[in-house]
Amino acid sequence: MVTQVEFSLMHKRRGFHLVTDEVIMNLPHLPKVGILNLFIKHTSAALTLNENADPDVRKDLDAIFNRLVREKEPFYEHNMEGDDDMPAHAKTTVAGVCLSIPITNGHLNLGTWQGIYLCEFRNNGGSRQVVATIIS
Repeated sequence: MVTQVEFSLMHKRRGFHLVTDEVIMNLPHLPKVGILNLFIKHTSAALTLNENADPDVRKDLDAIFNRLVREKEPFYEHNMEGDDDMPAHAKTTVAGVCLSIPITNGHLNLGTWQGIYLCEFRNNGGSRQVVATIIS
């Protein structure tokens, strides 16, 4: 059986944000066993799994991504939407727009220290649309 819902994540400032609880609140009842696929419908934000305990990890990831993909590079041709736009597209390509998480005993089977992150790469990205597909 396949179930699909679409929901919005609340607007977040630029950075890496733990959104596990917000995602779970928007999901329907989970089956005993299955797979949750999360897909973010944007080209300047991403989803990933990472450390859910120490907020310094999120700060460090933001610093790493900003150093890897800098703003205002002279070779960028796509720059009409602001200095953060092209770098946001590149960062999204690196991080990805889709996650698959196993469902076990009616719960997301995440590791002890794993959480779902919204990676917001725009200064003013707005709310973000996510499609959740549950396969049981």
